[in-house]
Parts: sequence; structure tokens; C-alpha cells
Amino acid sequence: MQIEISANTRKLHGTGASRRMRTSGRLPGVVYGGDRTAQSIEMDHKDMYYKLKAEAFHASILSLNIDGDPVQVVLRDYQMHPFKQQILHIDFQRINQSKKMHVKLPLHFLNAESAPGVKLSGGIISHILTEVEISCLPKDLPEFITVDLLEMKVGGILHLSDLTLPSGVEILALAKGDDQAVVTLTTPRGGSADESDAEEGATSS
Repeated sequence: MQIEISANTRKLHGTGASRRMRTSGRLPGVVYGGDRTAQSIEMDHKDMYYKLKAEAFHASILSLNIDGDPVQVVLRDYQMHPFKQQILHIDFQRINQSKKMHVKLPLHFLNAESAPGVKLSGGIISHILTEVEISCLPKDLPEFITVDLLEMKVGGILHLSDLTLPSGVEILALAKGDDQAVVTLTTPRGGSADESDAEEGATSS
């Protein structure tokens, strides 16, 4: 199901106008890209605040309805207040169905507890990456990339090249020759440290 956002054209600009807008519960924003000029918009702050809490909102094609005119966009950026639960500004980018887009997708890790290195050896899994930047056509955009840890053993490392990608999706780092590590499984250090402390105590006594 596509996520829909209602917005209106923003007629007033400037710091003072934006401040008054936020005080009244509205959120200033902008939509740009495609073959059209950038457009200033405003929307309901409360609605957007809760939409931003959903992971899918950050990695999905959104339907932005501006004054009754729907346009497909992706979230590009947003600024939060330093200490208030308040969004200060939000940016959207129009998409072109025939052009590839660049989007950061979250990684979903599966079967961590069933991995031999964890289940049999008590190993610890470390997530080095939690998201990846991908390139694909809008029609091929997934909400996330799955990372299956079922076969991981102690000392194991999964790299970007080990991930199974949906059809039409390419990881930008790999395209540049950067096969980054995604997750590692190592022996816990606590046990070794405890054994060393016990040996030192026995020696001193």
C-alpha cells in the first residue's frame, strides 16, 4: 500500500513565516527534481511526525498530494529541533519512472540466534552496516534488504557481495569496487578476560 501525504503550496516564506507556521502546527517543506522547478509546500506536522517513525516511510515511493495534484516522491532529508520533538523542515524529491534512483535502504537481519557461531559457540554478532545505498528503477524499489545469518560461524564475515538482492537492485558501493563488511561473528571477550583474572589471582596467592 502506497503511503499518501497531503500538502498545500506554501505562499509565505522566510524565517518568521516558517516560525509562525510551526507554532500553528504546520510543517514547511520543499519538493524538487524531475523536469519541474522546486516547490515550497506545507503540511500537518503531527501527521508527518508519526509517519517519520515508520521505517517504510524512509525507503518507499510516496504519493505527495499538493493542492489535489498527486506526485510520486521519495523522502530526501528532514531536520529535527535539537531537543524538542519537532520537525523543522522536510525535503522530498520527485521521481521519474524511467530513471534509476539512489536510495538508502535498511538491512533486516534474520536467523541471528540460529547461527552456529551463536547457538553452538556463544559468539557475538556485530552489525557494521545497518543500511546500504542502492540504485534501481522506481518499480524495483524494495522496502529493505534481507541479510540471512543462518550459516554464520565464529570468525565469519558477511560482505556486501554476499547479500542476495532483489531483481534490478544494485548496491552502489559494490559498483565502485568497495566490498564492505556488513556483519561479523566473533568469540565473546568476557570469558577470556575472566579466565585471565582467575589465573592472575591464583599466581598472586
